[in-house]
Amino acid sequence: MRPNLTRNVSFRLVVVVVFVCVAAMVLLMRSPVGERVEASAQGPSPSNTGAPGEANCTACHTQFPVNSGPGSVVISGVPHDYRAGQQIPVTVTVSQEDAVIYGFQLTAIDRNGREVGTFSLPTQNPAQMQIVTGLVGGNTRRYVEHTVDGILPTQFGSKSWTFNWTAPAVRAGKVSFYVAGNASNSDGTTGGDQIYTRSASALTGTAVSSFDGDGTSETAVWRPSSGYWFSINSSDGGFQATQFGQAGDIIVPGDYDGDGVTDRAIYRPSTGAWFVLRSTLGLTAIGFGAPGDIPVQADYDGDLKTDFAVFRPSTGTWFIFGSTIGFNVFNFGTATDKPAPADFDGDGKADFVVYRPSTGIWYMQRSTEGFGAFQFGVAEDRPLPADYDGDGKADLAVYRPSSGIWFLQRSTLGFYAAQFGLPTDVACPADVDGDGRIDIAVFRPENGLWFGLRSSDSQLFFAGFGITGDVPVPSGYFPQ
Repeated sequence: MRPNLTRNVSFRLVVVVVFVCVAAMVLLMRSPVGERVEASAQGPSPSNTGAPGEANCTACHTQFPVNSGPGSVVISGVPHDYRAGQQIPVTVTVSQEDAVIYGFQLTAIDRNGREVGTFSLPTQNPAQMQIVTGLVGGNTRRYVEHTVDGILPTQFGSKSWTFNWTAPAVRAGKVSFYVAGNASNSDGTTGGDQIYTRSASALTGTAVSSFDGDGTSETAVWRPSSGYWFSINSSDGGFQATQFGQAGDIIVPGDYDGDGVTDRAIYRPSTGAWFVLRSTLGLTAIGFGAPGDIPVQADYDGDLKTDFAVFRPSTGTWFIFGSTIGFNVFNFGTATDKPAPADFDGDGKADFVVYRPSTGIWYMQRSTEGFGAFQFGVAEDRPLPADYDGDGKADLAVYRPSSGIWFLQRSTLGFYAAQFGLPTDVACPADVDGDGRIDIAVFRPENGLWFGLRSSDSQLFFAGFGITGDVPVPSGYFPQ
């Protein structure tokens, strides 16, 4: 029989003790992270979200395997990409029609398992959520979870909790949110309860060439002879073919509408015209540039939208049309420099950067950290700055065609070099495994083969997709 949820406080405390991920019968058990599991009427013990190195609430609610019930737990509000310092409302919802009370625990960590960002809770009387601290693998993790007053359903069959997560002041690469939810029958035992887990991720714009928005770069080419874009979805293997552009155009892919999906875009050097087929907002066209200009599209104003931009070698001038800041002109570089814009200081804004082949020196005017100069490379090298170590900051990187060697100076992991490619290959760095780190990769135009070295497990990525003359889409993110 469904219990009367307005019974006295002592009964509610008994119910909650049953519900939490801990029971008196396992007081002497230890969790996988070496912490004692204890009963609590105020919410589950830390480190039970199912995140790497953690258990979940089936440690106590053992009758059913995790995620085997008819309900679910959902994390909503997590954006595809986040800005430095951005405050993001996050909602956790546990649903199951026949459950009586509900609970949850959530944490946010970086790729190294460390807590990232901060949680803040709304003012509630009585409080329905709390923040607790745990230790996993030597790393402190904070958790948002229910309280004794936050277990009653929001509506029939479900309960939702909303709180804020604030991104760090400097972007930290891929952020993963892990949650465990409990849908309890409140029968006075730990049996009959269903435990659900779920995860969601937010990136810092590392997912180049992602036409399905799943955070992993697609194998994709543009065929100048016909103007067709061809891609294979990394999420479901689906094939996409879209005619957009013509011979003589330069592809300038990016996320021009900020929805986390790559937009097909071309720059027509003969006229200085841009044409963008936005995934949510449709076609747009703008005249911005002149013959001889080099397109350098990137997010210069930190709003997670790709901006129209060109570098004029004849004068060393950058012209920016930002989606938030509007028109901007900046003089930085000389006629022989190669533009290489990227976010080197992790503030979410692309910096003005040039690579000088004659000296191998990088010059950068960073939006937060100011001017810098670094020697890294030789005359033949192609600059390919990107976030190769997943810390939210672009790294110095060059590809040397004569030897097929990549040289990286990573901001967190340090120097790295690898022979990966042939002189005729086209370098096209991309996040082929979706871990938030750019991987070194090449396209072999004579036979349409792709080769990538996955940062998640150091395994080779291989695919056959394309024909002679095709342009690999990931290469379009880097100025030619």
